[in-house]
Amino acid sequence: MTKPEVLILQHADWEKPGLILSDLDEIDLPTQTLNIAKHKKPDLPDFDEIAGLVVMGGPMSVNDTDDYPGLKAEMKLIRAAISTNKPVLGVCLGHQLIGAALGAKIKKASAPEIGIYPIKRVAKHDYFSMWNKELNVFQYHSECISLPADATLLARSTNTKVQAFRFGSALGLQFHLELTPQLLEEWLDEPSVVKDLKANGCSKSQIREDFAANYSQTQALGEQAFSGFAARCSTYLHSMNN
Repeated sequence: MTKPEVLILQHADWEKPGLILSDLDEIDLPTQTLNIAKHKKPDLPDFDEIAGLVVMGGPMSVNDTDDYPGLKAEMKLIRAAISTNKPVLGVCLGHQLIGAALGAKIKKASAPEIGIYPIKRVAKHDYFSMWNKELNVFQYHSECISLPADATLLARSTNTKVQAFRFGSALGLQFHLELTPQLLEEWLDEPSVVKDLKANGCSKSQIREDFAANYSQTQALGEQAFSGFAARCSTYLHSMNN
């Protein structure tokens, strides 16, 4: 029997788990990071040995299953994890994949959101409880989802009605609390990101400046959300060992 671990599904080299991984490492939780997006029949760990699931962002659409057949396997895994109460965390594309796995509709946003945008808290979650009603967060998306049936809306914005939601053991975040200044630089070195910035009238210098101005607050919220997620994974892992 292999050792239980938290599985991290990554879709692009530069879209790393950042602060999420830091909080998992902080309490010595074993992790495995895989990119299965292009694999029709991906080689995944034994489901019974997964103590938590993290689904990261990526440049593709949830609907791009012809080019990225592994997304179907990810949604199947998400549904199975939620059905057995395994902790699940999705960011950006991961948030949308959780939504789609639960029956939400995916659609183009009214306009791409790249950079710092405000979101408004609708409800609190035990590891997503903003101290302010409004918070500026880093966004990078051109699609959005409807709220899955029976899910609880946590945050919204003017252009994106579902910025955060929870459903059972799953938490979806459309925005990027996992980003650190160092990880942001990796994003800004990626040619496809630079192309998107130019297409949307954004500059590297403005992104850096806006991110730095908000980082102390978003880092604190990220630490709260991700340490809470790590704690749930730890609890689930220990329940597997008993």
